[in-house]
Amino acid sequence: IGGAQEMMVGSTATLVGITKEMAIWDTPFLFDNAKEADVVLDGPVGQKVMDKLQEKGLVGLVYWENGFRNLTNNKRAVTKLEDMDGIKLRVMQNNVFIDSFKTLGANAVPLPFSELFTALETKTVDGQENPYNTILSSKFYEVQKYLTVTNHVYSPWIVLVSKKYWDGLSKAEQKVLMDAAIKSRDFERKDTRAEADKALADLKGKGMEINQLSPAEANRMRAKLTAVNTGIAANVGEDLWKETQAAVAKARAAK
Repeated sequence: IGGAQEMMVGSTATLVGITKEMAIWDTPFLFDNAKEADVVLDGPVGQKVMDKLQEKGLVGLVYWENGFRNLTNNKRAVTKLEDMDGIKLRVMQNNVFIDSFKTLGANAVPLPFSELFTALETKTVDGQENPYNTILSSKFYEVQKYLTVTNHVYSPWIVLVSKKYWDGLSKAEQKVLMDAAIKSRDFERKDTRAEADKALADLKGKGMEINQLSPAEANRMRAKLTAVNTGIAANVGEDLWKETQAAVAKARAAK
């Protein structure tokens, strides 16, 4: 906003403090798979949320992929809702994450990411949740035994430009930048997904025990989080909440 930096890529989760509507993407179990996420993020609802940034001097160009967040811990394989009971789980310092995991029965411990490896190593916490790529690059496999493919949150990244800079561009220049952003988005998603597949295989190779949360159990967790969802809906606005749910349902039916 100060104009010192013209562009950036960051997580939508960190923008919630600036634009409350961004919290819609923190909704647990919002998307079942990446295809649904693409359709909703690249559609009218994704655009509507992005447009809200303009009031704060930012222009959102496209959403990138950070990847679904998945659960690791040292206590037991999480195959059902009840397995979450009493797991001391490090979560982001974000109220939706804290409330969600408390509601699911875990003992949610907010900690900065920089302290996480040590906290796992010293058993201050039993587990954490992050995308595969982060689990691998942070070497959490050295201090974590179980990985459950929960796909519980799809928190995207977003490409932002300063509105001051954007408004100074001609229509032709804006088009060039937007076309390039769309190309980068398509490449980045493909690349990130290939990397995630490889990271999961690597984590298996490093000796982590991996299990997939069944759709039935994901639904049980989703049902348990009704109160959290009500809170998100109240925060982002009922209209946006309903539009998002309708867009997801439409994307899901279009298989």
